[in-house]
Amino acid sequence: MSSLDRIVHFRPRTILAIVGNLLVVGLVLWVLWIARHVLVWILVSLFLALALNPLVEWLQRRGIRRRGAAAGVAYLLAFAAVAGIAAAFVPTLVDQVNSFAGKVPDYIHDLTKGRGRLGFLETRYHVVEKVRRAVETGGVSRFTVGAGAALSITRGVLTAIAAVVTIVFMTFFMLLEGPAWMERLYGLLPEASQPRWRQVGRDIYRTVGGYVSGNLFISLIAGVSSGIVLFALGVPYAVALGLLVALLDLIPLAGATLAAIVIVLVALAANGTTAALVVAVFFIVYQQIENHLLQPLVYGRTVQLSPLAALVAVLIGAEVAGVLGALGAIPIAGSIQVLLVDWQRHRRERGAAATRAI
Repeated sequence: MSSLDRIVHFRPRTILAIVGNLLVVGLVLWVLWIARHVLVWILVSLFLALALNPLVEWLQRRGIRRRGAAAGVAYLLAFAAVAGIAAAFVPTLVDQVNSFAGKVPDYIHDLTKGRGRLGFLETRYHVVEKVRRAVETGGVSRFTVGAGAALSITRGVLTAIAAVVTIVFMTFFMLLEGPAWMERLYGLLPEASQPRWRQVGRDIYRTVGGYVSGNLFISLIAGVSSGIVLFALGVPYAVALGLLVALLDLIPLAGATLAAIVIVLVALAANGTTAALVVAVFFIVYQQIENHLLQPLVYGRTVQLSPLAALVAVLIGAEVAGVLGALGAIPIAGSIQVLLVDWQRHRRERGAAATRAI
């Protein structure tokens, strides 16, 4: 053995510590994977709590000093608003959804036969064959039928009910106890560093809360404006389609485009080429307004992300967790940006302090 050769010895305690850490990390990842649905509920509740928290703080400034009373009033106002909207639109919405669902088989029949206003999709592009081939290769034959399918549907309905109930209560508890939990977390930190992390917490809250409330407001504008245009053109199912636009518009960057494609096809099938062209022009104009006016007001003043960073965040979020990942990608990216900016500022301050000490 040459003098340059070295033998590295690891103590058994070190090896056991490494193995133990790997086991702990693996266990945590396994638990997170098993509880992924619960984590989704927590994230949804967190976003709703952040959207309602400005109302709670406004009520506290207006005379309702106690946090619990303000949270209760805010919750009652939110439920009253939802109930009012439901009473005004749900009967019409249900009727239109049922009518639209009843017409879908006719649209599909015309499409498969190459007839009607959507028949060109089959005669020119052979969409039906491509979809049928994708479905067959996707493994629909492996889907369970009979009792297994009924059990899956029942489990899905029960899970949805449990999710709604859990999110309702969890959102209220987050509104009620959120500031107290944050104070407990800050109390665990060294006293000298608490002001810094309180500022970081306020910046993250401003980023996420502003994004959530702003995105909801933008989606409301998209749904209402598109519903009005569809109603004025005589396109059927205007309320249902407006709701679809509002839901899809929640997806950053790509949602409005997806909604435009669906609505233009429905207008083409139901009212003809003129209505479809008008709807297409409306969506083109609206997307320009949303992209260059509404979204910069939300992303620029709250999240402060560049369009490229927002697009990359949405693509990664959608790949990791689907639609929910796309919804949460931008606020998460904005929070990471807040942490990076604070880290850079703190490092510059330490460097300046070291220079002055020399």
